[in-house]
Amino acid sequence: MRIAVTYENGHIFQHFGRTEQFKVYDVQEGRIIASEIVGSNGIGHGALAGLLADKAIEVLICGGLGGGALNALTNAGITVVAGAEGDADQAVESYLRGELASSGANCDHHHHGEGHECGHHGEGQEGGCGEEGCGEGCCGDGEEGGCESGGCGGCCGGGAPQIILEGKNAGKNVKVHYTGTFNDGTKFDSSYDRGEPLEFICGAGMMITGFDQAVADMEVGQAVDIHLMPEEAYGMPDPERIITIEIARLPGSENLNVGERVYLRDMMGQPFPVTVTEKDDVNITLDANHEMAGKELNFRIELVEVQ
Repeated sequence: MRIAVTYENGHIFQHFGRTEQFKVYDVQEGRIIASEIVGSNGIGHGALAGLLADKAIEVLICGGLGGGALNALTNAGITVVAGAEGDADQAVESYLRGELASSGANCDHHHHGEGHECGHHGEGQEGGCGEEGCGEGCCGDGEEGGCESGGCGGCCGGGAPQIILEGKNAGKNVKVHYTGTFNDGTKFDSSYDRGEPLEFICGAGMMITGFDQAVADMEVGQAVDIHLMPEEAYGMPDPERIITIEIARLPGSENLNVGERVYLRDMMGQPFPVTVTEKDDVNITLDANHEMAGKELNFRIELVEVQ
């Protein structure tokens, strides 16, 4: 079996029609035996579906995509698991364990959901965006007028994204380089390391609020340093999103370890990531808060281009 994941910096890229890379996994007997990163070589669901079919992909794991993309992939004989977020390798492992469900075509609308993580912090969520602090990563494919980046908000099926900020760059397509650090100086993400700037629609809610607001009034070539409190980034942890459940009631949880990030399904069948924080012989505790919740973040942002 061959599985492809829309890919960026270790995470699932949230916009199928705009993905520049796929990570392709070769699977035998339910285990990953090899993987490689391949370029997309095209924009739009038709070209991408053809590329995946040529590479004998049987399963695609992605974030958001529209009905046209879903039809093109299905016609190519590819099983689509949409609505996935977070670490690409973990998502494939979750799929192989039967824990990853598909949301189907998911860009006819968007809403700010709970229990999701995203793709760009400034996000570089690690990608910031906002998926936690964000929405569900609902993005249309390039030919259906969805969002530019895999973050939250701003997704809108076939129409223009709603601009929620003011500023001379609001509503424009921008490219920025950035480096994100914690207060102790530890770097958690950098577009410079990837060798290409982050592209998004400024003011459309694709990024965490503080990052988006900083870019809204920048000049091309300008670089700024910003410090964001949790309220401007991923918010504070919500105790209600930490649950303890009997291991016997959650098949497969007996094999999990503290620190692992896995996917569960909500009442609507939507997948969402959780982190194992505690475990004993009887119970397991899962935290559905974003991994950056409660953290102060620092960014060095350079505006490269405005379109």
